[in-house]
Amino acid sequence: MTRIITETPRLIIREFCLSDAEDVFEFNSNPEVIRFMPEDVMNSIEDAEQVIKNVWLADYQRRGYARWAVEYKATGKVIGFCGFKFETHPLVQNNDIAYRLLPEYWGMGLATEAGVACIEYAKQHLPFDKVLGDAAVENKGSCHVLEKLGFKYQSQFDHDGIPHNRYLLTF
Repeated sequence: MTRIITETPRLIIREFCLSDAEDVFEFNSNPEVIRFMPEDVMNSIEDAEQVIKNVWLADYQRRGYARWAVEYKATGKVIGFCGFKFETHPLVQNNDIAYRLLPEYWGMGLATEAGVACIEYAKQHLPFDKVLGDAAVENKGSCHVLEKLGFKYQSQFDHDGIPHNRYLLTF
């Protein structure tokens, strides 16, 4: 059985499993969803299976956390992800939070709801004292979610030619 991380009134946040590959492919191949992270585009269900197996499941084993599936309770569908990743970029050695949802679930407060739940989980169960949040400057919705989650603007940087804001939340 898939491990449930936490729940909210509308969401189940749980570990991914290989049977989620079609849903992962759906949100990671949607041009609106990956508009600001084009390097994350998936071209096949096999790509989704590889990310689930080689990244998320591997990080659950190695670190005890990774991006988690966001399942909409009303339908049982995985509508995106929320969770943490240890960023290994040479300039950044820290945990970051990210969230990604299908467009039909935008504007409902679900990213904030998932983010709050994941942050509360991290405060109680993970050895974090701070978390980064990055969002494309043009992605006003994502920047707004980070601010609603309590993150404070730190700086701006270039990510593959796309200007991003970096935010920080300290526990």
